[in-house]
Amino acid sequence: MAAALPAPTRDPAWIGRIFWLGAGLVLLWPLMVATEFRPWILLERDNLEVTGQFLGSFLPPAHASDFLALVARESWRTVAIATAGMTLALVVALPLTLLSTRVLSVSALSGRMARGPFWLRQGLRWLLIVLRSVPELVWALVFVRVVGLGPTAGVLAIALTYGGMLGKVYGEILESGEGHAAQTLLRNGSSRLQAFAYGLLPQNAAELTSYTVYRWECAIRSSVVLGFVGAGGLGQQLDNSMKMFNGGEVLTMLAVFVALVALADRVSAGLRKALG
Repeated sequence: MAAALPAPTRDPAWIGRIFWLGAGLVLLWPLMVATEFRPWILLERDNLEVTGQFLGSFLPPAHASDFLALVARESWRTVAIATAGMTLALVVALPLTLLSTRVLSVSALSGRMARGPFWLRQGLRWLLIVLRSVPELVWALVFVRVVGLGPTAGVLAIALTYGGMLGKVYGEILESGEGHAAQTLLRNGSSRLQAFAYGLLPQNAAELTSYTVYRWECAIRSSVVLGFVGAGGLGQQLDNSMKMFNGGEVLTMLAVFVALVALADRVSAGLRKALG
């Protein structure tokens, strides 16, 4: 019986690790110079004093009953903005996904997609690129000018940007999975919607749901940011308190915001467990 080889006393791949670490630092250094990234100035004495005074202004958190009632109403409005925006985003994304996904193309069953469907698919993909390329903050500024201040601008902004994001990722999820069942249904006369519902959705439901709930969580964060441009919700109240230098109110609303994101995370985990 051959004797066991002694265990190595050091990582045999340490030379490669050091090389790639050094290469990463060499590539990162010009980026840090270009962005004027100097975190050590945070440790200077004057800056530490300013930071301490700023953090101290947040204490104690505001807890007056009328203010907490206002925060509860605006928190509910924030969740409503995110949920309504995501619902409209699904209305935008699902048809574009069905029309732009190659595995659901009838003309591609022969091996090569026809010219008309090919260019239609490319046009829809460019539409998804345009929708998700414009940040929701820019869409909100546009809609605030059109429909005025309030939650409507936030809902429409989330709907357009997230519709483009969902459409892109949904298409990638469907095309990366097994498409044999969907193609068999299409060959036997099923509609595109039936091929999606019975051929692609069952095997991709968990991943699609997980990504959708994750985007809903992102929409909650976005709805808070959109409030800074007058789109309503908790973000607008947060902006008002910051302008009035009321740190206690800011801290309370930030704590509520963290609780909202944590709740969305638990909902996502529960759905993944139920579908897994």
